[in-house]
Amino acid sequence: MKRKRTPVLAFFGIMGVLILLLFVLDIMLGSVNIPFKDFWGIIVGDEAVSNVSRQILIHFRLPKVITAILAGSALAVSGLQMQTIFRNPLAGPYVLGISSGASLGVAIAVLGSSAIGLGFWFGQIGVVLAALIGSMLILLLIVAVSIRIRDIMTILILGIIFGMATSAITSILQYFSSEGSLKTYVIWTMGSLSSVNGSQLWLFSGLVIIGQILAIALSRPLNVLSLGENYARSLGYNVEKIRLIVFVSTSLLAGTTTAFAGPIAFIGIAVPHIVRLILHTSNHAILIPSTLVTGASIMMLCDVIAQLPGSNLVLPINSVAALMGIPVVVYVILSKKRFAQH
Repeated sequence: MKRKRTPVLAFFGIMGVLILLLFVLDIMLGSVNIPFKDFWGIIVGDEAVSNVSRQILIHFRLPKVITAILAGSALAVSGLQMQTIFRNPLAGPYVLGISSGASLGVAIAVLGSSAIGLGFWFGQIGVVLAALIGSMLILLLIVAVSIRIRDIMTILILGIIFGMATSAITSILQYFSSEGSLKTYVIWTMGSLSSVNGSQLWLFSGLVIIGQILAIALSRPLNVLSLGENYARSLGYNVEKIRLIVFVSTSLLAGTTTAFAGPIAFIGIAVPHIVRLILHTSNHAILIPSTLVTGASIMMLCDVIAQLPGSNLVLPINSVAALMGIPVVVYVILSKKRFAQH
């Protein structure tokens, strides 16, 4: 038993150091580099630190890094849950159309906000609710299909079709929208971790934490469900109830992240596979927290790369995440390894 736990403990030890390192780098690097002595001075409360550095760190860099941690962990865990439920290595909130559904909800809120005059707070809450409703509707469609169709590749294809349908509706909304709202929405689709301010961060954090708690609570049921629905029922598990909780958790994680940070692709698919390749385990009591911390660290790494240290340019976080996640997905396809085939 001790020999089996050592790699897991070593993994969390390494990830702890990596997260701390990336946290510091993500705060220090950017269009305006903050020296480490200023960063440390702000941490220990040194009054001699430049007020400019203090304002940048507290009001811009710190919320952005926390957003990266929340978004990365949320997308990674939601992807893991989808891969387990559908027993498909390519399942994820983006591929199955969940993020597209959330994007449609946000498009309705953003592109229609100028016409109905939403206030700031009402508008922000409306965007989050619209994203959650959109992702939940797509999930319900996938669940309805999965009840009647058992072939996982067919379900995957239908998920992609659902995503294409929502994208088509979004395109129609863009065609009839005003120039200002259209520009706002297009920029949002590129993904951004810096658009969440301190006050909005509380709402984002609360919804993601609820989704993560639900995911962690489902560790044992997911282990059983990965062995097959009939086996789970023979042990007395209510499969329909487990599915419902998983879908609520996934909608909270993927829908909320899409609402605040934009439709960030491939993190949800790639990170669970990276964790499995490292730890060689299918135990969700280990996979979920491991995927959580790995997703957070990879998203921070993407943000560091997107900042283009030493430059005034900032790359779209969605593009950077895709470039890092696509090689992992290609490897999974070429290796022909199928998750949870028993």
